[in-house]
Amino acid sequence: MVKYQELWNEENTNITERYDLVMERILEIPAENRVAEPYRAYFNQMAAFTAQIEELARMQLREDLDSLSLLELQKMNHSLYADILPEHYEESYADPAFAVRMLGADLGPLLSAFYAQFRAAIVFAYECRLTDITILCETLIEIYNMFEDGIPQARQVRDVLYWFFSDYTDVTLTYRIREQLDPDLSFAKDIIMESDLNDLRYLYRFGEYISDSELQIASYLNSLPEETIEKMASTYTEGYRKGFEVMGRDLSKKKTVSIRYELGFERMIRAAIRQFEEMGLEVILYRAAVWSVTMSPNRKIGYHGTSANMQFDYDHRYDQAIYLDKAFKERKLAVLRTAYENCKAKAAAYAGPAVVETFGEDGFEPKNKPEAYALSEKQEELQIAYSNEAMPVVNQYIPGDETSFTIIAFPVPAIGTDFAEIFHETIRINTLDYEEYKKIQQNLVDVLDQAAYVTVTGNAETGNETHMKISLHTLTDPAKQTNFENCVADVNIPVGEVFTSPVLAGTEGLLHVSQVYIGDFQFKNFRMEFKNGKITDYSCDNFADPEEGKKLIRQQILKNHDTLPMGEFAIGTNTTAYAVAKKYNIMDKFPILIAEKTGPHFAVGDTCYSWSEDSAVYNPDGKEIIARDNEISLLRKEDVSKAYFGCHTDITIPYSELGDITVVCSDGRKLPVIRNGRFVVTGTEKLNEELNATV
Repeated sequence: MVKYQELWNEENTNITERYDLVMERILEIPAENRVAEPYRAYFNQMAAFTAQIEELARMQLREDLDSLSLLELQKMNHSLYADILPEHYEESYADPAFAVRMLGADLGPLLSAFYAQFRAAIVFAYECRLTDITILCETLIEIYNMFEDGIPQARQVRDVLYWFFSDYTDVTLTYRIREQLDPDLSFAKDIIMESDLNDLRYLYRFGEYISDSELQIASYLNSLPEETIEKMASTYTEGYRKGFEVMGRDLSKKKTVSIRYELGFERMIRAAIRQFEEMGLEVILYRAAVWSVTMSPNRKIGYHGTSANMQFDYDHRYDQAIYLDKAFKERKLAVLRTAYENCKAKAAAYAGPAVVETFGEDGFEPKNKPEAYALSEKQEELQIAYSNEAMPVVNQYIPGDETSFTIIAFPVPAIGTDFAEIFHETIRINTLDYEEYKKIQQNLVDVLDQAAYVTVTGNAETGNETHMKISLHTLTDPAKQTNFENCVADVNIPVGEVFTSPVLAGTEGLLHVSQVYIGDFQFKNFRMEFKNGKITDYSCDNFADPEEGKKLIRQQILKNHDTLPMGEFAIGTNTTAYAVAKKYNIMDKFPILIAEKTGPHFAVGDTCYSWSEDSAVYNPDGKEIIARDNEISLLRKEDVSKAYFGCHTDITIPYSELGDITVVCSDGRKLPVIRNGRFVVTGTEKLNEELNATV
């Protein structure tokens, strides 16, 4: 870690006086009696946590952590995160409900939000970033001083937090852009490449919460032969390389690739780093965001451990409501532009992300707490406006038609007692024969390309009420053009699917699934209605109050938009994955990445070609895929802010709930693709072998 610490020597030296002064002041708080209860207890708790951070930072700077035993590291990790663990959360100021109960309805939410943000000091201590710790601590003292003079108005505390987040955006957001592009910020990479991965103490060097899951998966990977690890990594890295090849993009012009993953997979990641280096790519590893200003409300982007408490994450996902207004939006955009301009050479060298997802955890069923912050309608509009205006900035420095990505997924031990078997089955799924699926899927494409539109119906016997009509683009030269991409295992591992961007006009109907996992959430009895390709209504049975279900869908799927278009229609062909899911009863555990290959799916949001629609893309048979646009993405030619939504969410109907998929030709002919949940196109018979085995 010495090499990484040296990056911060000058900055830490410059901030040391401020750091020492504010630490000294905070550590005096418990001995004082200047603030009345119940607020005194809050500040005493903050001071106690700060003392932990101060000791942790000094131990890290002295490299004393390296001498601690596994048990000592586990105790320290638990102590740092104990306050937000489920068994303690309801009596923690991090819980907005508890904070309101103890501190009042006006000040409670504000102080809880700051308490939650202050916890980011844990990772700052591990990364030796004293500036970030200092600005948090100085803000704590500023708020504490207000309470020394009596109980301040909530507006006064909100103002302090507003200007804190706004003023330091040029620190927090600037660093976030840099860490996504600069391989010299090698904190995690150094741990992975320099540690003895058989000594599980290395996991505690990241600063993330370490659960049994990380320990178990790391131990399991350590038990696998090197050949298996190399196979896992090469499937992943080769998929990345193939993505550039398939899309006709020049990987040789790029110098860096970012890896995003969940802790525990370091042995595979180490192998992947070496394989990427052989391709001429230096790996960037950055942590999931910890500053409110740079967080995504719906997902973690970057490396991370298992969440210490998903309800904590959920409760604070919209803490930006404290400071999000038009002025803040404009300031954040200005900082974003400057940050990318300062990193433009590194941005030009960046090839895109390579992502490792995990699955197997129980689905999260959140509690919607009235005490937690939520965005107002105006703030939702500002959030969407920021996203719409930020995307062209990012695309200017990292053109979407010059980059690619890949995603692969593996199970974690929480999936159950069959974990080892499921893990090896997942490796098998991830390495299915690329060429065989390419041929099978081409048979599907040849039939689908005869369609004016496609109909999809659910299996009435299972209660699925889906009835969808999907309008398709007209092929002006069928000998050279196609509507559907023949997608095997490159950017999206595993195989396979064929997909298109529907014509919105005429696309309509009801999409219904008994249950579907999207991100960390399981949606029950999910229903979504479309008219002219846009969402008109939606519901789920997650809550007794239907309006709460609507809110969850709006937040997690519509990303707070009033409506979204259908950006994709696809038919998944990975019946092997479906059979594995049925055998081990894990269909509800599969991530979208695999689940979308186990039946037809519909994506709402942008098309699969967003920001690169004008770049020609071809199938293996040489035909150009012309269905890269829809009526909304075409608006980019007039006003780019109206063309994109910054989201793309897949919703799959499993084969067991599927009735028929039928091609309807312009002359009225009907060609079956799937009938009663089975493939009927000539040349696709092999796909039914796995399906029939599940009966």
